[in-house]
Amino acid sequence: MIADLKPYPEYKDSGLPWAGSVPGHWELRPAFGAYTPVLERNRGLREKTVLSLSYGRIVVKPADKLHGLVPESFETYQIVNPGDIVLRTTDLQNDHTSLRVGMVHDRGIITSAYLALRTKAGMAPSFGFQFLNVWDRSKAIYGYGSGLRQNLDFSHFKRMPVALPPAEEQAAIVRFLDWANGRLERAIRAKRKIITLLNEQKQAIIHRAVTRGLDPNAPLKPSGIPWLGDIPAHWEVRRMKNIAQLKSGDGITSQEIEETGPYPVFGGNGMRGYTSRYTHDGHYVLIGRQGALCGNINYAQGKFFASEHAVVATLRPGISVQWLGELLRTMNLNQYSQSAAQPGLSVERIKNLAVPFPPESEGELIARDLIGETAPLTAAISCLLRRITLLREYRTRLTSDVVTGKLDVRAAASRLPAAAGSPEPDPSPEEEEFASPDEIMDDEGE
Repeated sequence: MIADLKPYPEYKDSGLPWAGSVPGHWELRPAFGAYTPVLERNRGLREKTVLSLSYGRIVVKPADKLHGLVPESFETYQIVNPGDIVLRTTDLQNDHTSLRVGMVHDRGIITSAYLALRTKAGMAPSFGFQFLNVWDRSKAIYGYGSGLRQNLDFSHFKRMPVALPPAEEQAAIVRFLDWANGRLERAIRAKRKIITLLNEQKQAIIHRAVTRGLDPNAPLKPSGIPWLGDIPAHWEVRRMKNIAQLKSGDGITSQEIEETGPYPVFGGNGMRGYTSRYTHDGHYVLIGRQGALCGNINYAQGKFFASEHAVVATLRPGISVQWLGELLRTMNLNQYSQSAAQPGLSVERIKNLAVPFPPESEGELIARDLIGETAPLTAAISCLLRRITLLREYRTRLTSDVVTGKLDVRAAASRLPAAAGSPEPDPSPEEEEFASPDEIMDDEGE
């Protein structure tokens, strides 16, 4: 069905470089003729359901994410209703990766730092959301805003042209996109389930190797470590501080991090970008120190900058970096985090953890064996991730082409089954990595 879609017979210039030409019969309105800002304060704490913009979705914030927020602070929040559209309008200067537009599905409250819009007569809320979603994903939104951190207000884009199809055509576009995105999301979820199974298989191989070694017949002895049980009789048990020097990285501002540059910057969740200076030179294990994902493990090699959100493990001579990294991953360091508004790992606590320690030569053999044994699984996972990336890129392009009228979906939408809705998409690994500052405050700790 998608392959059979054709363009419209006539087009006109939209006045929007990112949208190009739009169908000739579509109306062009300024944004203030299609949307109106809404700001209803939560005075008297009328609403209790706290919402959050997370990875392009408006979701109910779990109670355990409300640490540090007192009920009185919710009086400053704004009330939003199903069908409203929320834009994160802050920090356009520094954050070019987050998804900034979401549609509200539940009545509740959300921070007043965000801009809430409601569609006017003639524009369906779902189509109004899709139009701004395409604007956001095109990155054209970053041409607006003012101030040092380039914050956005409705006045900055209220005269931006909005391409508005007739009402029945808007309904057809939304219906088609729900169907198409549903199919694509189901394909993506199926691949992610396979990736989960492959990762579980990979972790089982790694766990066995780093806790029992390569010889299945080796004599065993009690380790004295509750989570571990027995270890090979010739292994030792050591504290982490006797294996590696552990130290948090240095402070760096978001303004210092660029999309390109000579040295990569590693934070608690992996690489964040590039900068002009470096803190380390060599091969290191990095441990995420803050946020819901604290305790995750990354590797860095060569010259790089480690931020304060990463703990850098500098190994004693002769100890394999790969062996230690995979051992730490197996240990699930997140379980040792301190519960707070920002979950965090104490460097001192990591230093004093007891771990199994094979002879150095055996540790190197374990690392080499793991690379070879897990290589087919790693390759399969990489292949599936590439396919997911292609599906997501295709979905973004298809949505843009349909919303801006490059493809006519009216006939296709009329042939769709009655239940053509799409599931709410899961955040991609890329979206999780590049969360907005609000999402980071809740989830990432970066």
